[in-house]
Amino acid sequence: MIDALISNLQARDAISVEEEQITRSLFKQEVRFSAGEDVVRQGSRPGISTLLLNGLAARYKLLEDGKRQITGLHIGGDFVDLHAFLLKHMDHGVLALTDCEVMVAPHRSLQTVTESQPHLTRMFWLLTLIDGSIHREWITAMGRREVKAHMAHLICEMFYRYRAVGLAQGTTFRFPITQATLADVLGVSTVHVNKTLQALRADNFVIWRDGVIQISNLEELEQLAQFDPTYLHFNREPR
Repeated sequence: MIDALISNLQARDAISVEEEQITRSLFKQEVRFSAGEDVVRQGSRPGISTLLLNGLAARYKLLEDGKRQITGLHIGGDFVDLHAFLLKHMDHGVLALTDCEVMVAPHRSLQTVTESQPHLTRMFWLLTLIDGSIHREWITAMGRREVKAHMAHLICEMFYRYRAVGLAQGTTFRFPITQATLADVLGVSTVHVNKTLQALRADNFVIWRDGVIQISNLEELEQLAQFDPTYLHFNREPR
């Protein structure tokens, strides 16, 4: 699934054969995590950055009283902590929501890339900027969208992201997230999540069964969500 990372990059700009080879050579070790395990611990100082190959992972903040807020979701092809290369200290954690396979890139290897590959460096930088763009959209959705539109917006976002890395078939994609986790994403109760999901089903926006979402009418779902994919920056142009 390093191919998914390459697809992520190529969706935004042309990647040369040499740059693709360099990107693939960064990753030396494959690691597996079970659902519920931390991929990266809050408060740690990792000497590696982690690429998610398979599975679903969440970026989260844990408060002293044990309450959790999920601040981002990651799918195959995502660098879950590329920013740790420069920030050093992890002010949040990354949790495996399902069984996950990852590969790691040593920071010393990333440093070599930054010193010798300016275009590839900009492309990796772009990935962290897009993480920030998604985060801003999430804050806006949580603060200003009612829950039904918020959930619709998240479904649209995940569809576009899965499709970009070849993990969607038509308007159907696998999204194995529990209602409890979805509540932590949306910042509402599990009861509210369940009622909202039932409303989306009743209105024939989505079919969501056994961790698989089928969007019945993408255009109408986007209208409900007021969804504009510009923040995902899938326009392919020189960077």
